[in-house]
Amino acid sequence: MSDRIRNVVILGGGTAGWMTAAYLGKALESGVDITVLEAPSIPRIGVGEATVPNLQRAFFDFLGLSEEEWMPECNAAFKTAVKFINWRTPGAGSTQTRQLGDRPDHFYHPFGLLPESGGVPLSHYWFNDLKAGRTTEQFDDACFRETAIMDAGRAPRYLDGRRATRYAWHFDAHLVADFLRRFATEKQGVIHVQDEMTHAVQDSRGHITALHTKSGKVLEADLFVDCSGFRSLLIHQVMREPFLDMSDHLLNDRAVATALPNDDEANGVEPYTSSIAMSSGWAWKIPMLGRHGSGYVYSSRFASQDEATQEFANMWGLDPEKHTFNHVKFRTGRNRRTWVKNVVSIGLSSCFVEPLESTGIYFITAAIHQLAKHFPNRNFDQILIDRFNTEINEMFDDTRDFLQAHFYYAPRTDTPFWRANKELHLADQIKEKVAMYKAGLPVCPPSTSEDGYYGSFEAEFKNFWTNGSYYCIFAGLGLLPDQTMPALAHRPTAVEGARPHFEEIKRLQAELAATLPSNYEYLKQLHRR
Repeated sequence: MSDRIRNVVILGGGTAGWMTAAYLGKALESGVDITVLEAPSIPRIGVGEATVPNLQRAFFDFLGLSEEEWMPECNAAFKTAVKFINWRTPGAGSTQTRQLGDRPDHFYHPFGLLPESGGVPLSHYWFNDLKAGRTTEQFDDACFRETAIMDAGRAPRYLDGRRATRYAWHFDAHLVADFLRRFATEKQGVIHVQDEMTHAVQDSRGHITALHTKSGKVLEADLFVDCSGFRSLLIHQVMREPFLDMSDHLLNDRAVATALPNDDEANGVEPYTSSIAMSSGWAWKIPMLGRHGSGYVYSSRFASQDEATQEFANMWGLDPEKHTFNHVKFRTGRNRRTWVKNVVSIGLSSCFVEPLESTGIYFITAAIHQLAKHFPNRNFDQILIDRFNTEINEMFDDTRDFLQAHFYYAPRTDTPFWRANKELHLADQIKEKVAMYKAGLPVCPPSTSEDGYYGSFEAEFKNFWTNGSYYCIFAGLGLLPDQTMPALAHRPTAVEGARPHFEEIKRLQAELAATLPSNYEYLKQLHRR
């Protein structure tokens, strides 16, 4: 008798559950029955969702779905960067950028890859010029052509569909889940059961063999995927796997969120996510057609729910007594193991960090990619499980450290929240990256392909935060290297050779701002509105 996996049950729908079902439905091709058990009474969390650039390539392309197919179904818009506002200037949260000396207090983390010259990232030549007094430009504007797209409100694609740069997306997560549910059930034969789990049955090994539901159904399977969100019904409540709380790295544990209307024709649709510093955290703004989602991510140690709601309402000119807000409690951290015996946790049941760099969908995509790569048979070889868990743990910890650096190195000390972030412990891995940065060395390996992606998905997932990412955040916050790259002192030809790259960036900035359509114009055409 074959020991091949015959049945997979996914507990929970939402974005995580239906992304998992659709991906496995394609990756496993045939011979596996996939069932999604979704409780219709369980609300989905999220007011607007922001993503990262590998979503199309790693997920939708894999499913054979073009942007023109899925974007109109999900009210999706383009995202070319994260714009950080007021992260250096003291004061109450505001969407209006304050001045920092003679410069506005904002910087971008674009999705364009940092160019290189002579095998050295352009960031090092920029700092060399800054140190020598040859430039006063901010790092992002000097080294990325994409800043012009954001400043001018341009789309990252021409009206004929040609791409001008790398980008990600904003969308309504509920619509994405609904779209993928239809795709998985109608095109792939995934079974959808709307019911609520009452209990799980385990065998002598501790493996789950079946889920029982409120209506009396019994769903048997060889492999179970827990996409039940923060409740973690299988991985925590059945498998008893401990959750590793990491609030000693990231203080925020609450959010208040809402959706606000937008007059697209009058105001345009911004092609970026905004991250706006507040007194006890930060607020997101995610623009889509007709509206934008916004939320204030804060620490309950430094602001009560009422205080955070009032500050958030003040920022948008809302009456907290009349407007409806969504209040969310969350935990920061990850499971000790994401995969235990025959249960794999994906999405919020596995791990969570605040969405400062839009990593929620990235974590899901990476996990289902790794699950397909390490897919077991019914023997559940432990090496497959261990390697999967190692990949997920390293991905999460690297992201946690990168996010913590945003708060730790932000120069703001005007409120107890911002001061407390300076007292937290930094992991050794991020300390090493900062030491390399301060010493004038590249922090990460460079991109290895001409299209701006790493040579493989494995390399892309492992090196998701690039040299450009670290330089954008560190330099944007005012943390500069202690010295220029020592080797450049011996390479005057290389320094001169970098000048045409800076000139080309300026030429491209002007060209993109002048020739690309507005983001609203492109989206209106794409959505046929």
